[in-house]
Amino acid sequence: MLFDTLIKNGTIVDGTGAGARKADIRIANGEIVEIAEGLEKGPLERLIDASDCYVTPGFIETHNHYDAPMWWNPNLEPMSGYGVTTSVNGNCGFAAAPVSNDPEARDTMIKIFSFFEDIPITPFRDELPWDWSTWGEYRDSMLRNLRVPVNFEFYCGHIAIRLAVMGMDATERAASTEEIGEMQDLLREALDAGALGLSSNTMDYDGQGNPVPTILAADEEFTALFDVLDEYEDKTFQIMMSVFQRYEGEKDLARFDPLLRGRKFRTLWAGVPTLKFQMARLPNTHDIHQRFKDEGREMYTTFHHVPPTTNVNFFNSLTFAQSNNLVWHELIETKDEAGKYALLDDPDWRTRARKAWDEDMYPQAYFRRPETVTMIESESGHGPFGIGVTLADVIEQSQEDHASDALAEWLKLNGLGSTLVFVIDRESDKMLADLFKDPYAIGNVSDSGAHGQMLCGIGDHIDLIKDYVVKKGLLTIEEAIHNCTGKLAAVFGLHDRGTLETGKVADIAVWNIDEIERRPTIRMFDVPDGTGGRTWRYTREAAPMRLTMVAGYPTFQAGFFTGQYPGKIAGYEPTGSEELAEAAE
Repeated sequence: MLFDTLIKNGTIVDGTGAGARKADIRIANGEIVEIAEGLEKGPLERLIDASDCYVTPGFIETHNHYDAPMWWNPNLEPMSGYGVTTSVNGNCGFAAAPVSNDPEARDTMIKIFSFFEDIPITPFRDELPWDWSTWGEYRDSMLRNLRVPVNFEFYCGHIAIRLAVMGMDATERAASTEEIGEMQDLLREALDAGALGLSSNTMDYDGQGNPVPTILAADEEFTALFDVLDEYEDKTFQIMMSVFQRYEGEKDLARFDPLLRGRKFRTLWAGVPTLKFQMARLPNTHDIHQRFKDEGREMYTTFHHVPPTTNVNFFNSLTFAQSNNLVWHELIETKDEAGKYALLDDPDWRTRARKAWDEDMYPQAYFRRPETVTMIESESGHGPFGIGVTLADVIEQSQEDHASDALAEWLKLNGLGSTLVFVIDRESDKMLADLFKDPYAIGNVSDSGAHGQMLCGIGDHIDLIKDYVVKKGLLTIEEAIHNCTGKLAAVFGLHDRGTLETGKVADIAVWNIDEIERRPTIRMFDVPDGTGGRTWRYTREAAPMRLTMVAGYPTFQAGFFTGQYPGKIAGYEPTGSEELAEAAE
C-alpha cells in the first residue's frame, strides 16, 4: 500500500550539492511535502528511523539497455537493492522501436542490439509481444503489459529509425530525401510520445566487420533529425563516438561540431578518454571538451569511473569481433560445443587464427597486452595454467609457439565454459574526480543492463562513494550524490526527481555508509533460453539499502525486494493513480 511516511533523524544529502544536514522528511501521496527538523509522526504515518543513515534522492542509472530484458526480468534486480529509482535506456542508437514491417529488417535490428549489447537473442525475439510499429506504440505496449519497480526513460534509437524506414537498405547506403523525411516523422512521433531524445552511434562494427546502419547516415540525415529535436524543449541527443576499437573519436567530433553548433537541445557525447591505453590515441579530446565549455555550448562528455574489467566467455562474447579478430569470433558464433572443439583442432582454422591475430587484430586490442588478460574460471578445474594466471603466463609456459595457439590449447584443457577477464588501468583518479566536479561531464555511464555475461554495472555508484569519498577523499559525499542524482536529472530534463525538495516525487534512498558495498558479481540463472530452461547473467547481491522508495512506495526494504512496481514508463503512469496504487500492492 501507499502509506504516508515520515523519515526521521537522517542525514540528508539532497542531491543539489548543498551541504549535508540533519532533518526529517514527510511524504504524502507519493511526494515530499515537508523537510525540517523535529517533525512529529502523524497518527496514520509509517515511521522510518534513519538515525545512522544518509537520506538521499534515488540514484539515476544514465546508461542502461533494458529495452528488452525488462520484459523477462521485471524485478530488475539488483537495481532496487542499490537505491536505483530511474533507468535511462535506448542508448547508443540501439532501441526496440520503431520497427519495420519487413520481418528481415526487424530481425536485423534485434540481431544488432543482441550482438553489441550481449543480450540473449532468443528471449529478445520470443518474450516481447512485438505489437508495435512506432515508438509511441512501443510505449503503449509497455504500459499495457509491464509493471516495473524503477522509473524507465528511453531515447528513440537512430539505428531502429533507419531500419524502420529503409529496411535492409539501411545497412548499405545513405538515405534519400524522402526517406529522411519519413525518419523525421518517426522521431517527431517518438518525442511527442515521451522519448527523451535521439541516440545514435558512429563507433560500432559487427562480427563480420560491417558498420551499424547509423555510420552510413550522411550529414543531411543528421541535420534533418536535429531540426526535429530543435522543435522541442528539454530534449537530448546522445552520440556514441569512436572512442574504442578504431579510435576515430576526434574525427567524429570534427564532423559533428558544425552540425550541432547553435542547436537548442543538449548533446551527450562519449567521451573523453579516461583509460591509459586511450590517451595516446585520442590526445586532443580533453582540449576539445574544454573548448566546448569555453564557447558556452551544452555539449556534455560522458565517462565512467570503473575501468571495463570485462569478462570474456566463449559462447556470447563480442570482444574478438570488436578487436577485428573475426577468425576467433567464428568460434564464438559456433554455438554447439562439438563444433567449437572441431575448430580448435582444425589445422586450417588454427592457421587462419594466427594470421588474424598477427595481421588483422587491432594494435590496441586487449589480447595484444596479454599481461592484462587473466584466466578467472576453469570449467574443468584440471587444465594446467588454469585460473589466476595471465595470458602472458600461459604463452610463456606453453609448448606452442604462437599466442593464438596457446590460448586455443588452454581453452581445450580448461573447457569451453572457462572465462577470462581484462583488467584495464584508468589514467588517474584525479582526472576522474575533476570530471565529476565538471558541470559539463556526466559520469556513471556504466552500460549496466547490457553485456549480461560480461559485466554487471549496477552498483558502480556505490563504488564511487566507497572509493572516491571514503577511501581516497577525492570527492565530498555531497559531490558524489549530486553526480548520481540531481546533476543527472537536470541534464535529462527529469525535473520531478533527482533532489530532495518539497513538491518533488518521493524517489528516495536510505542507507548506512558502513553497510553498503558494490558486491562481487555472481551468476544468476534467470534468463529464458528458448527451450524452457534458463541461462545465466551476471548480477550482484544487494548493497544493501535500508530503504529504496519510488513515488512513495518501498521497493527495497529489510534486505529484500518488496514486490512493488510503482515505476513510471517514459514519464507516464501505467494506469490512473488509484489503479497504480492497486497494481503496486
